[in-house]
Amino acid sequence: MTVRIHAAELTAEPDRVIAQLFLPGEEWSANRSRAAEIIARVMSMPVDTIEALAAELTRDFGFRHPDVLDLFTGNAEVVSSRLADPVEISDAQRLVLGACFTSEYAVEGAALCNPSAVEHPDQAGLEPGEVRIAIALRSIGEGHRSSIGFAEAVVGPGRRWTFGERARPLWRARIEEGDWSIAHFRAAVEEEGILDEISHSVLQALPDRFTASDVEAAVTGLPSALARRQDSPRHIQALRDLTNSVYRAVFSAESALSQRVLTPVAAEERHGMEDARFVRFTDLTGAVHYRGTYTAYDGRDIAPRLMVTQDLRVFDIHRLTGEAAQDKGMALFPRPVDGRYLALSRTGGDSISLAESRDGVIWNHVGIVHAPEDPWEIVQTGNCGPPLETPQGWVVLVHGVGPMRRYSLGALLLDLDDPTIVLGRTTMPLLRPVDERRDGYVPNVVYSCGGVIVDDVLWIPFGIGDSRIGVCSIAVDELLALLVP
Repeated sequence: MTVRIHAAELTAEPDRVIAQLFLPGEEWSANRSRAAEIIARVMSMPVDTIEALAAELTRDFGFRHPDVLDLFTGNAEVVSSRLADPVEISDAQRLVLGACFTSEYAVEGAALCNPSAVEHPDQAGLEPGEVRIAIALRSIGEGHRSSIGFAEAVVGPGRRWTFGERARPLWRARIEEGDWSIAHFRAAVEEEGILDEISHSVLQALPDRFTASDVEAAVTGLPSALARRQDSPRHIQALRDLTNSVYRAVFSAESALSQRVLTPVAAEERHGMEDARFVRFTDLTGAVHYRGTYTAYDGRDIAPRLMVTQDLRVFDIHRLTGEAAQDKGMALFPRPVDGRYLALSRTGGDSISLAESRDGVIWNHVGIVHAPEDPWEIVQTGNCGPPLETPQGWVVLVHGVGPMRRYSLGALLLDLDDPTIVLGRTTMPLLRPVDERRDGYVPNVVYSCGGVIVDDVLWIPFGIGDSRIGVCSIAVDELLALLVP
């Protein structure tokens, strides 16, 4: 077999946890809430009991969360309006109070899958013949909610792949306002179907680039006759939700890549951030940074979204709009082609298509590149990550879904100058979900969100049954020899 399966493997680790706000129950009536009752119990504890409990919580959870004291006091502040006013509260009471409204969430307690590989921004400290790889992971936890985690690996010397140890504890990002261009915001407003007198008035008051604070100022300045209409609060909230769907996620400089996890922030992500596809991107000026697309899921609808980062530490998160940004699995080309941003997307849910953009955020269809043809892809096909540039053309990893919803991996070769032209394709899968690769959280699935070429070898990390991650490799010339014109 031309494809080589390597022994390296990542498995889900349930002790990789983050902490989140926990509010036990809704308001039962105007006169009673569980939050108020919990606070009353905490505040009535004897001093020695509360101090012992605070010490125990700090000891038991301090090594699992990098900022446990700030975490507890922050969550105590969230419910502080339920405290009798005025009231004296000790540090120990504040810590215990915050801990009562905090819970842990195992980001990969259910599954770990769908890796995307890209050259790491830090190549220091390596031996000759080694290349460090950054890997984005789909981490699935309770309620099948997905987050984006990270790992590292080293390729080489030679045909060797070694996963790095994943560090703990996990760090969550600090969330800051993102910024919009007026053209992108107008396109998003139109796409959401909320272009009305209120949004038109707000748009007129905004500068060419703006943040959520600018939108709030524009809302405050709405004519009273417009702001007080019966349906105005709903329209204004829709504008706020749209504005806040763009944000910046900043991780501490103290965190290692494998400690970082991107968790849902925007309303359209509330049920998950799925299948990140990263690419090391060179723009028209020659500047290099990283871009990643992923699928946001709100429990009902999906939406492709974009991450832009220089260092995999600070991420600018954007919406994507346009007719070609409506389905799962967008994958960006690593550079503009003929002055255009290009991406592979999906049309009709089952075919691979090409999309183009002038600004990287508003996307239009170009045409279908490949539709299901062979038995192993007869249900649907799609990309398995960004195209990889070779002198012979763009190598594109693809997945095919066949009978029994069996996912297999194959490849296409697209023309460098005109990627609508398919120069070659695999008529048989490179990798199938058979034998030890058959069972898992989702059976009969091998899937990748992106490989990487190092020294003329294509390395493919792939999910196995949505439960663990393996690695295979194939020499580029051997892959090209397998393609049927």
